[in-house]
Amino acid sequence: MSETQAATPLRRQPVQQRSAKRVEQMLDASAVLIDEVGYDALTTTLIAKRAGVAVGSLYQFFPDKRAVVRALTQRNLDRFVHAVSERLTREDPRHWWDVVDSVLDIYLEMHRTVPGFAKVHFGDVVDRQLLDDSRDNNRVIADSLADLIAKYIDLNAPRLSLAMTVAIEAADGLLKLAFHRDPDGDPEIVGETKHLIKGYLASRLGE
Repeated sequence: MSETQAATPLRRQPVQQRSAKRVEQMLDASAVLIDEVGYDALTTTLIAKRAGVAVGSLYQFFPDKRAVVRALTQRNLDRFVHAVSERLTREDPRHWWDVVDSVLDIYLEMHRTVPGFAKVHFGDVVDRQLLDDSRDNNRVIADSLADLIAKYIDLNAPRLSLAMTVAIEAADGLLKLAFHRDPDGDPEIVGETKHLIKGYLASRLGE
């Protein structure tokens, strides 16, 4: 089991296909409801009703709405990392800034198309350590991406992880501004974000 998977806050793991499907229905329902009513107004009763399950069934797997959203956020992170890994394998980038483009483009696509993602992102709206009690959410993402791209960059692991952490924190703030200005992400801000991140990483990773 991977480090990110181990953090999933399920009271118990669904062992039967029917139970696993029910958990996915709950996560899907919570994502749609977050878009409709926001995290603060979200309740376990609303989630269960939208998912078509009894509240008691939800409580078999999740102690509260925070745990549901934590699991949803973990699922989003897993899908994000998987999508980045797939693209890097398929395109075999020749330079690290092609990696930056891929990471940001996948994030932007998730923001535009994945239910609930625009409101919760990777969990900071709930708790800056929602994904891992010992690391903030962006550090979890940075470490995951550093593991993925290490083979493309000649830099020791701690320095690479630090560079990715700073880049992600900067990109996170700028992309929030981009989506505040335009529901699809203001293209000028997105372009400036890529320019800034590439400039910073060039100073740390080399041209």
